[in-house]
Amino acid sequence: MNAPMNTTPSLMSGVDFRESLRRHKPRVYVDGQLIESVADAPVLQPGINAIAVTYDYALKAEYAPLMTAVQSSSGKTVSRFTHISESAGDLLNKLEAVRLVCQETGCAQRYLTHDALNALHQVCARIDDARGSTEHRARFAAYLQRVQDEDRALAVAMTDAKGDRSRKPHQQGNPDTYVHIVERNGRGIVISGTKAIVTGAPYVHEFLVMPCRNMGEEDADFAVCCAVPVDADGVTIVARPAGRPGDKVEHGAALFSRRYGQSTGVVVFDRVFVPWERVFYAGEWEHSADLTYNYATHHRHTCIGARAGFGDLLIGAGALMCEANGFDPGKKASLREPMVELIKIVEGFFACGVAASVYGTRDPHSGGFMPEPVFSNIGKLLLATQIYDMHRLAHEVSGGLIVSLPGPDEDHNPATAATLAEVLRANPNVPYEKRIEVARFLEDLTASYQGGWYSVISLHGGGSPAAMKQEIWRNYPVGSKVELVERLLERGVLNDPNRAITRNRQPGRCCDSGCSAPGQAVMVPLPQSRRKD
Repeated sequence: MNAPMNTTPSLMSGVDFRESLRRHKPRVYVDGQLIESVADAPVLQPGINAIAVTYDYALKAEYAPLMTAVQSSSGKTVSRFTHISESAGDLLNKLEAVRLVCQETGCAQRYLTHDALNALHQVCARIDDARGSTEHRARFAAYLQRVQDEDRALAVAMTDAKGDRSRKPHQQGNPDTYVHIVERNGRGIVISGTKAIVTGAPYVHEFLVMPCRNMGEEDADFAVCCAVPVDADGVTIVARPAGRPGDKVEHGAALFSRRYGQSTGVVVFDRVFVPWERVFYAGEWEHSADLTYNYATHHRHTCIGARAGFGDLLIGAGALMCEANGFDPGKKASLREPMVELIKIVEGFFACGVAASVYGTRDPHSGGFMPEPVFSNIGKLLLATQIYDMHRLAHEVSGGLIVSLPGPDEDHNPATAATLAEVLRANPNVPYEKRIEVARFLEDLTASYQGGWYSVISLHGGGSPAAMKQEIWRNYPVGSKVELVERLLERGVLNDPNRAITRNRQPGRCCDSGCSAPGQAVMVPLPQSRRKD
């Protein structure tokens, strides 16, 4: 029987989150400088602001149904980003929650917490089932409860430095290119090594250290998964600034990325001690593939919501630029067609996320819900490769002004400001300053350092396109399509069960393995910003 619902959630606000960072003292370097206080460092504020939105939205009555969830194991209301998905409805709500916060921030980052916790929940159960024990489940459950009760933000330390890509971890000349176990004792383990791309590394509470690849028996020391406080002894973070918090903020430069952005960090672990209660596995190399696969599937599904939120920004800004330029896309085909193409791309890959949610399945070991892998990978592949088209279409409907407009200092130059305001105004109903504001917003999102960052993170975040294609082929039921044609051609004699091409077959649809259970709520009402009425 489920525990009674806690109707008074203990959730932090954005201010609380910022204050919580002051209780940690991580060793962080940005641009060669040691950061004394992460919470107060100007170069990190856009990233902190972005994560703070996930906290503030959970406290807004209109967003709470998406941004929070009731964990059935405890009956507590928790953040959507620390919730273990228990149904197809949970997957849909997570997708919409991520889209919602990324409409505001471009990239809210904290959703990685959800993806890692859900993957780890599945793998701990799988290890216990293989061993006939309950140790890993209990250890993870205790950790999850603390993360939920304290409403913590976790960074996923997964991508190792890797060294020579042609060699496995144990073959590297420098073993510290992968995080690995260097010592075990009765109290815990000691790890060393380097994680190369850790999103939000400077301004979270903890790292979830996870392997980035399948491991062989020789790589057992590299098959380690554990939780490490961001300020643990022996941890050093070398990070980039978050967004573009630099010069001329008061004059209108970097309209979006001065407010919201993301820092990524290289995290070096130098003989870091991790007590056993924070170790989820250490040496179970045979389960490393399960963890990376489960995490990748959850994360690719989540990325769909994130980039849909970013796409909403491009659609809105593109429409505003059309208006400011004096055109109505509804009446001008040369603008309407690229706008519809942009909408098609964004809603097309988002529809894959919806399908992956609806056809999600219950994990047989943990009971958690897993997005359907084919739709998850197709959606991520579409957004990864079409992000460049999204930028191009936004440029097409906006015109060259977004990169040729004089710099913001000219808006305050007595010798030029009045003239520019007269000659660079287009639609008489849209003031000059409103036109250039949208132009600079689009430049920031698509034609700046930040725009390039969105492209690369969309292409490679959550795995390369090659990885998605591999998973699509591995999971797609080609065998069912072959059997369909062979049946129509009356070629049943070739239906050999040992044929590789017919190995994958279509799973059931509208059944217990692919759909919502009877009576299960599929999704809460859409937030106002996503309603079509």
